[in-house]
Order: sequence, then C-alpha cells, then structure tokens
Amino acid sequence: MKKPTTKDHTESAFAEVVNLIQAARHKAFQAVNTTLIDLYWHVGEYISRKIENAEWGDGVVEQLAAYLAHTQPGLRGFTRRNLFRMRQFYETYRLDEKVSPLVGQLSWSHNLIILSQSKHPEEREFYLRLAIQEKWSKRELERQFKAALFERTVLHPPKVSPLVTQIHPDALSVFKDSYLLEFLGLPDGHDESDLHKGLLHKLKEFLIELGRDFCFVGSEFPVQVGKRDFALDLLFFHRGLNCLVAIELKVGRFEPEYLGKLGFYLEALDRDVKKAHENPAIGVLLCASKDAEVVEYALSRSLSPAMIAEYQTQLPDKQLLQAKLHEFYLLNVGEESG
Repeated sequence: MKKPTTKDHTESAFAEVVNLIQAARHKAFQAVNTTLIDLYWHVGEYISRKIENAEWGDGVVEQLAAYLAHTQPGLRGFTRRNLFRMRQFYETYRLDEKVSPLVGQLSWSHNLIILSQSKHPEEREFYLRLAIQEKWSKRELERQFKAALFERTVLHPPKVSPLVTQIHPDALSVFKDSYLLEFLGLPDGHDESDLHKGLLHKLKEFLIELGRDFCFVGSEFPVQVGKRDFALDLLFFHRGLNCLVAIELKVGRFEPEYLGKLGFYLEALDRDVKKAHENPAIGVLLCASKDAEVVEYALSRSLSPAMIAEYQTQLPDKQLLQAKLHEFYLLNVGEESG
C-alpha cells in the first residue's frame, strides 16, 4: 500500500481551509438572506396595516414605489408589484406560528414560487419544508410544482409492506408512490436496459428525485449466494434511515412473483453486505404500472421490508390531480362533520 506523502498531508490541510471558507460563505449568505426576508416581512406588515386601517389606498403603494426609486437610486426589488407581494407575504404567514419561521430559510425567489403556486396552506407548508430539507434549486422547486408532488403525495401515499413501518417508522416520509423520470427522455416501448442506462446516465437527476439522503452504491451490484451469482439492478444507501436500499427495475406492470426475488436480495444484503451498525435493507420495485388491489394483496403478508412504486416518463396532468384533491378534501370534510 502506498504511504501518504508530505504533499498528500499538505493538500488535505488545504482542503480543510477550503471547507472553512465555504462554510463561512454559506453562513454569511444565510445571514444576508434572513435579514432580507425579515426586511420584506416588516415592509409587508407596514403596508398591510396602513391599508387595513384605511390610511392608505392602492395608489399610495404606487407612490411609495416611485418615491423609493427616486430617493434610493440603485435600490432593487421595491417596485409596486413587489411591494404588494411583500404585503401578501406578511398576510399569508402572520397568523401561522408553525410555518412563519420557515420562510427565512429560503430565498425570496423560492418564497415567491411557493406563495404564487400553492392553493392550500397545507401545500405551502409541504413545499416550504421539503425545499429546505432537500435544498432544492429554484428550477427543481418549479419542477416539483409541475410534477404535482403535493397532490400525488396526498392522494397516493407509498405502498409498503407492514415490516417497513415496523423497522423504519420514518420510511413513509422518505419514499414516494411514483417517481417522475421525464428527464430520461425514454421512448415508448423502451426496455429495462434503456431504463437502467438512462438512470445511470442521469444519476444526479435521479438522486434529486429520490431525495437528498440517498447515496449511490452501485449498479448491477453483485450478490453471491451458494455457488450462484446474481446482480441487483441498483443499490443505494439512505443516511436518514441508516440502511441499504435495493431498487429492482421492471418496465411492465407489477407482478406478485417479483416480491420473492426482491426478498431474496434483501436477505443476501442483510447477511453479507449490511454493516453491524446499519438497519435492515429496504427493497423497492420500480414498475411501469401497478394495480392497487394486486399491490395490497401482495404486500399484506410479505415478510420482507419492501415497497412497490411506479415510474412515470411524462409529467402528470396537474389539473386532473388538483380536481381529485379537491374531491378528496370535500369527502374528508364531509366525513369529519358527519
């Protein structure tokens, strides 16, 4: 084994300095952003109270924008439109003590996207928390709105075996019922090889879709049992759940017999690959389609910590999902009142 050289030690020390600089920059950026959001909050509060008390009309806000542009040349972000956004920002979150502390952890642009595109308070909170947790870029946040992630999450929670929730109580907040792979550009009639190669080629995008705590371990991961060799399609590790996550790809509909092979892989991972401090592995069957009743029957007595999810190659019909979510809310309100 090659011994570390003086140069290696020096570069390692230099890398630590770089990490310190990057951490300080991030901290400084976060402090500036928090101050800016706080400023917009207080400006929005001031305008809201003036209008609420009938001291100002909408025209006065336009005069304020003109006054600021004249007296503070070079000041950006205080147009008439943005001033009214600040008012909306304050009025939306002022009574929500649970959510209002979150807004300072995101940029103003992120906040505007969530504010303008969310239709329910639950939806705003959902995207605020996930954008912070996953550290989504503005582009990724926009993509998740187009993908109707909130509607899909509410209407279609993940389908998992009983053992998943027993071993990993937080798993339901980690996995999805469906994963959007529109970024692969897969043609109709693609096979498993096309899907597999596409995911490896666009691994960064796939990791974002899976979630921030997923780490890639390997493709066609070798599993040896007895005198036979097997290959697991994709293997990941989830830092939050502290476990390996095996993903098997199927370009057709889900069939119950697929669970047997997945359970076999999970047993092999737990016996031969899992480290002593790690939790038991979880398996995910990623299929092109699935019948909800077949999935329920197959998972109900499964002795493996497994889940079944769909992959979609195109963005869903968001308007249709919004209509279904509206019906869902009406039904739930009706049941609660009854």
